[in-house]
Amino acid sequence: MNSSALTASKWTEALSLNGPQMQRWELAAPGINNLALRDAPRPVPGPHEVLVKIRAVSLNYRDLLIWGGEMGAHQYPYLPGSDFAGEVVELGPLVSRFSIGDQVIGADVEDWVDGLAPGLRTNTAAVHGHLAEFAAISEEMLVAAPKTLGPAAASTLPTAGLTAWMAVVETGRVRAGQSWVVQGTGGVSLFALQFAAAHGAEVILTSSSDDKLAFGLSHGARIGVNYRTDPDWDREVMGFTKGRGADAVIEMAAGENLTTSVKALTIGGRILLVGLLGSDHVTTPVGPLFLRRATLNAIGVGPRRALEDMIRAIDSLKIEPVVAAVYDWKDLPAAVEHLRRGALGKVVVRVWP
Repeated sequence: MNSSALTASKWTEALSLNGPQMQRWELAAPGINNLALRDAPRPVPGPHEVLVKIRAVSLNYRDLLIWGGEMGAHQYPYLPGSDFAGEVVELGPLVSRFSIGDQVIGADVEDWVDGLAPGLRTNTAAVHGHLAEFAAISEEMLVAAPKTLGPAAASTLPTAGLTAWMAVVETGRVRAGQSWVVQGTGGVSLFALQFAAAHGAEVILTSSSDDKLAFGLSHGARIGVNYRTDPDWDREVMGFTKGRGADAVIEMAAGENLTTSVKALTIGGRILLVGLLGSDHVTTPVGPLFLRRATLNAIGVGPRRALEDMIRAIDSLKIEPVVAAVYDWKDLPAAVEHLRRGALGKVVVRVWP
């Protein structure tokens, strides 16, 4: 049987059997301790795929859940790694969107170019396999990387950056002069702080750490409130806004924290629910929601068009993602441990220098 009679996946597999080798991380079974660095054939791009030389991979808390077996069943060995930046080094015969040498990052959701909702095939193919020296990736799942960022910073954008962009810009419709509350100093929160401040909003940052609040103030926040020492932090928001309240709150905890977030809102304000760090339930009296005519939006990543819009804004506004640390390729276990301890910004693994 000649190659034209093979499916794209079988065609790629057949061509790669005796080709060049590479290294990739594999997970032999559920559990982060089962991560191991292995040799494998370098993939060959299918007709609509490009071969990407992966330069950097950023880690997400979602990765820890997947690798620990807490987010659905997976076939093993499982190939970890979702968010990446890299360089196109080979083209499939039908590729039209990219050229060799292009710097790219990956889109997080399959079959969602634009529109309010993903396509029908969304999440039927997991985004993984990028903790490898090379990866064959559909051209539809790639966008041009920012011109102003190196690979380590660019690799932080597909999930954390785009989630914050969807909350602040696409859904929240941030405007200059508004007051925004951003909760916490994780990857999404820091991106939200930077995006809101860059658009002219005054950002009130909440955290349980005075040191982290000081860091946030150095990155554009106007005031910081320690919610451990001041659990009624909505009063601080009302004081700062002279009784008006915040136009929007980036909600990272859910649970009973949502009650305080609603109390911090102005009339017509918006809760942008991003995280479930405190609870997987939403708990709040209905009365304050009605009183404030509040809107509650659940936020996730967005379409490829929004990712491209965000990248143009990052280049224009000169926004620099907060990278907590960059680990060498063979130091993935140390990078994972850093993420598990908690990181002020994103943790990145450098694949190629």
